[in-house]
Parts: sequence; C-alpha cells; structure tokens
Amino acid sequence: MAIRQPSQTRRGRGATFDPHNRFAPVVSETVDDGWWRDEAPERIATQVRDEPAKSALSWNSSPDLGFDRSINPYRGCEHGCIYCYARPSHAFWDLSPGLDFETRLIARTGLVERLQAELCKPAYQCSPINLSGNTDCYQPLEASRGTTRALLELLHDSRHPVTIVTKSALILRDTALLADMARDRLLHVFISVTTLDDDLKRSLEPRTASPAARLRIIRELSAAGIPVGVLASPMIPGLNDRELEEILQKSRDAGAVMANWMLLRLPLEVAPLFEDWLQAHYPQRAAKVMSLIRQCRGGADYDARFGQRMRGEGVFAQLLARRFQQASKRLGLNARRYDELDCSRFRPPGAQGDLFASA
Repeated sequence: MAIRQPSQTRRGRGATFDPHNRFAPVVSETVDDGWWRDEAPERIATQVRDEPAKSALSWNSSPDLGFDRSINPYRGCEHGCIYCYARPSHAFWDLSPGLDFETRLIARTGLVERLQAELCKPAYQCSPINLSGNTDCYQPLEASRGTTRALLELLHDSRHPVTIVTKSALILRDTALLADMARDRLLHVFISVTTLDDDLKRSLEPRTASPAARLRIIRELSAAGIPVGVLASPMIPGLNDRELEEILQKSRDAGAVMANWMLLRLPLEVAPLFEDWLQAHYPQRAAKVMSLIRQCRGGADYDARFGQRMRGEGVFAQLLARRFQQASKRLGLNARRYDELDCSRFRPPGAQGDLFASA
C-alpha cells in the first residue's frame, strides 16, 4: 500500500509530498473528513538502512554520457534537490521518489570488496569510473560512513582513473588524495553550480553547500592542482537560466577550466514533484516556468530520447546552447582537452602485492 502524504513544505527537505510508488498495487491517499488528526510533521528525520552490495559497477551504453560505468555508494540522497532525475529509482526499493528519496537512505556495504573483485577479473578493461550516477557520493551520510573515501583509496592504489560530480564541500576532506591522482592524470572533478542565489538554493537544493561554498570548492581544488570543471545544471527556463553566464564567469574566476550544462529533466515522478514544488515556492511564476519547459520538450514535461534529454529542443533550448557556447569560448573554458584520463597506469588490485594479498 502506498500512502500519499499531504502536500506540505518541510524544513530542510525539497519534496513537498510522497508520490505514488508506480510499482505498488494499491494506493492510499489522505483525505480530510473533518475529524481531528495529527498534523504532518514539519521536520522529518533521516533514516538509513544497510544493504550488502551484490556488485559495484553500474554499466550504461548511453551516447549522452561521457562514461560507461559508475559507482553509487548510497541509494537516495539527503541533499533533497527537488529536480533530481534519480528520484524515480527509489521506487525499485519499494520507497517513494518524493520525501522517501531524501529521508530514507540506503548505505551499500561491502562495496570496496565487490569493486576489488570486479577490477581483478581477467576480462576487465580499464576506463574512467564516474562517482556517482544516481546519488551524490559526498552527501552528508559520507561523513560518517566513509565509503567514497575507501573506494577512492582502492582506485588510487590501483591507478584507476575516476571522474567525480558533486555539490558538497565534503570533497575537500579528500583533497590530498585527489591531488595525488590528478598528478598522474587519473582524476577530473565537476562541481555542480545550479544557482548563485542563496534563497533559491535553500528551497531548490536544501541540504547542499551554498553557492559561495561551491565556488570555494573550485578554488581550493584548483589550487591543489586538480582539474576542476563547473556543471551549470540543471538550467530551468524562467527560474535560473538568467544566471548561466554569471555561473560560468565566477566559476572560471575561481579556477574552473572545464564547463558543461544540462537542461532540467523531469522523468516519471519528478514532473509532479517539481510542479508541486513550484506552486509551493513560486506560485506566481509556476505556469510560465512549466510552459517554457514544455516548449523545450515538444509540448510534454519530458522527452527521454537520446540526444534530446540533456539539451531539449526548440528556440529556447537552442538559445541556451548558444549562450553557453559563446560564454565558454569568451572565458576560455574547455580551451584544452581534459577528458583524456590515463588508463595505461592501471594495475588490478591483486597485482599490488601484500596490500590486497589476503583479500
């Protein structure tokens, strides 16, 4: 049975309700019948459960992505970004893509051992691993669990190239380790900067680092010799798209050497979640924003086709792409090729000597 909680903003959370789990056979929705009942709590505590990992690497064949394998240390993400395209995946664990996605997390255990075994397979071919595809590997849970750190230590010792995408200042904890990998062309980092507006950030991405903190992350990682890029994503027509050039400018000034952008994606349950969030936080702008989004998606909330899902179509999407190209060129972003990480140094963990001999 899936129970839909009443739509309500809650402190520190992005979603305003739990949409129906599309795999659940029964739906139950709260209806006010006039009788007294407890109010929905304003705050919802984070719950974490462990899940033994059956495998480490997730594989994809998408032409839209610059990698074919990734690792997700956690399921769900406490950052609570309302627009997160990964929210629908929570339904596979009998949880809602709404509030459950950001409050009921799953920590994958034994992941380092699974990765070690997979890297040791005779048929394994080295290519950059992305951290992460469906979660932020440096979300708050990482501070206590340390799974991302342990994975990076294994990849460092194996001389395996890695790409990281995050919006968390916790990555600075691992600066020394990351800098050592970067010196051998084994690492690229992208910092996601969605907005420079603190008020918008607080409701759009409630438990992420502030815009100023993200620029500081770029500055400190760059100073340590780590190639850092900025991911201006997602661009939301009528909400944050006006900030595109300023995001690129300030990120370049902080030390970013690469840049990319993506259009807002609203697959499955993300569309009603985002629209409800708009009505709660920007009611006077909600109709305009949704109209512009649909203009970029052929009249629909979302278009999942390869080649379209990241960029969209139509005049507004084309204008965003052109603005990004011109600003990046003017700022010297992407002037050099930084996408060629060195796979020739890779050695399977079992070839490292005593360090892994007993594993």
